[in-house]
Amino acid sequence: MPPITAPTPTAPTPGVPPVHPVHVNRPPVMVALDIDGTLTPSGSLDVPGPTVAAVTAVRRAGHHVVLSSGRSLAGVLPIAHELGIAQGWAVASNGAVIARLEPVSETHPHAYALDSGDVRPLDARLVMTTALSARLPGLMIAVEEIGVGYYVSETFPDGLLRGEQTMLPVHELAALASPRIILRAPGADYLIGPLRTVGVTATPAADVGWIDVTGGGVSKASALETVRKRLRVDPADTIAVGDGINDLPALGWAARAVAMGHAPMEVRAAADEVTGTLEEHGAADVLRSLLPGPID
Repeated sequence: MPPITAPTPTAPTPGVPPVHPVHVNRPPVMVALDIDGTLTPSGSLDVPGPTVAAVTAVRRAGHHVVLSSGRSLAGVLPIAHELGIAQGWAVASNGAVIARLEPVSETHPHAYALDSGDVRPLDARLVMTTALSARLPGLMIAVEEIGVGYYVSETFPDGLLRGEQTMLPVHELAALASPRIILRAPGADYLIGPLRTVGVTATPAADVGWIDVTGGGVSKASALETVRKRLRVDPADTIAVGDGINDLPALGWAARAVAMGHAPMEVRAAADEVTGTLEEHGAADVLRSLLPGPID
C-alpha cells in the first residue's frame, strides 16, 4: 500500500480538517501528540471524551500513539493513564527523556522504564553559571527529578510544576544530574542567546518569562526519531500534532505536520495543515482521518 505522504499546503481552514484517503491495510502510522493545548488545556489532567475515544480507536487499528510533551514525565504519565496507554513510548521534557511504558502487574498497569541513553544529561553547573551571570531579578530555578518532581530554588506557584517540589540552595542545585532545568523570571527570554552560545538547547514556553533548558541537540524531533526507529515505522508514515513553539522541531520531523487551529501564526505556517482548535477537538479529527470509518 502507498505510504502516507505530507499533503501539499493549501491555505487550510481551522476547524475543517482536510480529507485523507483511508486504507484499511495501510502500514502502521506513528502519531506524535503534544499534550498542553493539543489534548488538554494547559496544565490540565482532563482529556476530552472525543479525544480519548479517537486515541483508543487509532491504537486498536494498529497505529502507534506517542505522547510528546514539554511536561516532565511526572506530568505525562497521568495523561497516558487517562488515554489508556499502558504500553508504548512517551517523550517528555521536550525530548530530554524517552520512557518505555509497560505494565508490570495488574496493580501497577502504568509503569515505565528508562532505557540506556534515553535520558539526555545536562550540565547543570554550566546552565546555572550562565543564568546567574545575567542577574535577573526574581529568577526561579527548577531542576527536574525524573518521575518525581523538581528540586527548586524557591517554591513555584501551584499548577506550574507537576510532582513534588524540594527546595535546595543554588550551589546544591548546580551539582545535580538532570535532563532539564527550568528558568523563570521576568525578562527570562534574554537568557536564550547566552544559553545557546554555551551549547545547550533553550526553548521558550507559552508562559512569558519561562525557559526550558535541555542538552545540546535535544528536541522533540530528536527523541521522536529515536522512537520511530525502534518501532520500525517508515519516515513517510509519521504524523505530529501540536500548538506550541516547542512543537516546531516535531512538525519539521513529521511527514504530515498538523498545527492546532489556535496555534500561533509561526506554528501554523510551519505545518502542512491546520486542524480545529482544542475546543473543537482538532487532535481527534486528525486521529479519525486514519480510520476506515466513524468511531462507534
